[in-house]
Amino acid sequence: MTKTSRAPRRPLILAAISIAAVLLGLWLLERPRQGLEITPLSVGTTPATVMRLPGAEGPVVIIAHGFAGSRQLMAAWQLTLARAGYITVAFDFEGHGRNPVPMSGDVDSIEGTTRLLVDETRRVTDAALALPGADGRAALLGHSMASDIIVRAGLEDDRVAALIAISAFSEAITAEEPENLLILNGAWEGMLRQAAVRAMAPFGVAEGETAGTPGDGFARRAVAVPLAEHVTVLYAAPGLEEAGAWLNATFDRPGPVPVARIGAPILLMLFGVVLLALPLARLLPRGPRPWSPDRGRFLALAILPALVTPLALSFVETWYLPVLVADYLALHLALYGVLVLAGAAYLGGFPKGRGWVWGLVLALYGVLVFGGLLDRYVASFVPHPGRVPVVLAIVPGAILAMLADAVLLEGARAPLWRRSVARVAFLVSLAIAVSLDFERLFFLILILPVIALFYATFGMMGRAVGRRTGSVVAMGLGLGLVLGWALGVSFPMFDPTL
Repeated sequence: MTKTSRAPRRPLILAAISIAAVLLGLWLLERPRQGLEITPLSVGTTPATVMRLPGAEGPVVIIAHGFAGSRQLMAAWQLTLARAGYITVAFDFEGHGRNPVPMSGDVDSIEGTTRLLVDETRRVTDAALALPGADGRAALLGHSMASDIIVRAGLEDDRVAALIAISAFSEAITAEEPENLLILNGAWEGMLRQAAVRAMAPFGVAEGETAGTPGDGFARRAVAVPLAEHVTVLYAAPGLEEAGAWLNATFDRPGPVPVARIGAPILLMLFGVVLLALPLARLLPRGPRPWSPDRGRFLALAILPALVTPLALSFVETWYLPVLVADYLALHLALYGVLVLAGAAYLGGFPKGRGWVWGLVLALYGVLVFGGLLDRYVASFVPHPGRVPVVLAIVPGAILAMLADAVLLEGARAPLWRRSVARVAFLVSLAIAVSLDFERLFFLILILPVIALFYATFGMMGRAVGRRTGSVVAMGLGLGLVLGWALGVSFPMFDPTL
């Protein structure tokens, strides 16, 4: 068989591998849900999901996500504990996921935003304990930001018999209270582990050791979950096993805990979706190579706008969107994009309009296929009506920035060093903005890994389209629409005037 005859088969083989990865991932993700009753629950304006075995009776476990998360992000915990026989309720905090009410209050005061979230947790606890089969006892489980919220809520509620704090930090933890607390940190969360060690020091026990007995007065334990950091700790089997065992000991319930191992299936499924974009892109018409500047002009286009943008915007006050730092980010994206595109136009490389239809196809694939699966299994990706104006406000700047990115990447045909320089320069641009106004733009730090992840996933799909069509507009428009959507639906809504 000649090399030419083998070439047409490669896309088919790649497509088959991609589809197999998606289907296997879906099967592994749906398997833990089999046999569970999964129903929606509305607690006022707070959306929640109830998972339980049919006819389950006993304690309820209320599960709270961290900052910029949603109840989908806590699925491994909810599935594991529901299959262990607990009545579980996961919910979206104000400003997060499908919750239409923005966060509000003073973020620097315990009696501000924290107080409002503690009250919301109390309302969800009331609703959970009113469910059929609930026996009046509850446990609270929370990650990161929610670790502080659930500790404070538990201290105020005698019905709460156990607390599980994941990636924990809370000044409310003292040597005396809470009385029943399990702390789970990733082994790679150094600062949080140090806080956990301090919380255990008064009892003379180290990580992995237990002070007291769960369910029999005071009990406390801190565990470093192996090979885990702030996100992977949410899927690590040792942590899930620890939580199940702690609750079983607290509530005197027998039996092993059936851990929902969904981390690897999520990666497999999303890998398949991204990989499938490569053979699908080969169905698009092949186009000519876009404009390619020489080395000096490329470096000027990649670096100067990245430096000028944060410096120029440091003189601009922004607060027109009810989302933390989204208004600034929209302006940063737009100004950066305008500067790069203006420079390209001056040098004779302004992108032509060819290929915009393929950009829309790329956006639809990213939002509907990748985003739809993301929303069901990983994190909220479908906006409630209140987020639509936010998405619309961010999208124009995102499109300009991604068009600029596509120009610098020559429609994904640029060599690796140019792609690296362009994208690192943009991330550095955001980092400079934070350093110039740390207090106002602190939360922008959380955007940096999100954009890096965007480059690794959606960026690969955009690269496939750009390399095939040679269209800067197809790549830039498609990625811009997806980026604007992703930022608009995922970052917490916040309105200090409420």
